[in-house]
Amino acid sequence: MPRRTATLIASTLTLIALLCVALLTPAPYAEMSPGPTVNTLGDHGGEPVLQISGHQTYPTTGHLNMTTVRVTGADYRMNLVEAVVGWIGHDEKVVEHDTLYPQGQTAEQADQQNAEEFTQSQDSAKVSALKKLNIPVSSRVIVGAVVKDSASEGKLHAGDVIKAVDGTAVKAPGDVAKLVTKHQPGENVVFTVIPEEAAKKKDGATTEVVVTTRKSADDGKARAVVGIQAGVEHLFPFAIDIKLADVGGPSAGLMFALGIVDKLTPGDMTGGKFVAGTGTIDDSGKVGPIGGIGLKTIGARGQGAQYFLTPADNCAEAAKDIPSGLTLVKVSTIDDAMSALENIKADKTDALPSCSKS
Repeated sequence: MPRRTATLIASTLTLIALLCVALLTPAPYAEMSPGPTVNTLGDHGGEPVLQISGHQTYPTTGHLNMTTVRVTGADYRMNLVEAVVGWIGHDEKVVEHDTLYPQGQTAEQADQQNAEEFTQSQDSAKVSALKKLNIPVSSRVIVGAVVKDSASEGKLHAGDVIKAVDGTAVKAPGDVAKLVTKHQPGENVVFTVIPEEAAKKKDGATTEVVVTTRKSADDGKARAVVGIQAGVEHLFPFAIDIKLADVGGPSAGLMFALGIVDKLTPGDMTGGKFVAGTGTIDDSGKVGPIGGIGLKTIGARGQGAQYFLTPADNCAEAAKDIPSGLTLVKVSTIDDAMSALENIKADKTDALPSCSKS
């Protein structure tokens, strides 16, 4: 066999072997890409995204789209070829696997965390929207979670309403910890609660639950703990349901809040324009940053968005690569977002606060 032919065959076999290794070798990376967008004013899966009953609603037009990012699953392991393709591509982002899934977090735990964050974002969206409309929202302190194998397991349950601790009325979640830590480990704490099932039925009957405190296991000064996380449950004056499956995380809060305000007020806030956006929101209406902003702007523009409501803390990153035809609008609060929508509706684009790279 001629030496040249032998060399060519050897090189080809080596290349094939290297390619096989690249295809079979898992890489410690995950991939993010633009996900679907959903109009909070419209339907999804055959039913309205926002369903409001017990209060007058009004017709809406245009789009107020929440945006998403697709990510590879916690159990998926990219190979080297996929990682390289992702790095080269414009519409994907390759990140370290532990960035999305902290080491040791299972797929089930990741899904649970995303679901909890999504539920909380919906709750805060409702609160901030109703506060903006001066509609009163009351609240009460509840058992948010019970730590496994803790002193409270089997005695207190998630959803129990905490009325008092040792006879002292509880008005905020922080009150619970303050009252518990007045004890020494091994002492009893008396919780006055409305059990979860009774609370759901709007039965106000209370019961007393005695929990023996234990010594805290974390670093620092020893203190008494009972193994619960106190939380807040808001009581809304009418029903607001957000119907959107297979979505997780907190980043749709702003767009849900705007959609609720639009449906509860006469006229429409968009003037028929296609507005998309993202951002967490808290009960006071403050908008917070999110991840994957560049992918969300790509996804929004791909669906036809003309304007993108962008959290102020994400502006610099988003401005580095703005999809053609998309205007980024900087917002820090729900008030900022509503003011921007007024200008968009009136075609006053010069009045819109824009995002810059610095």
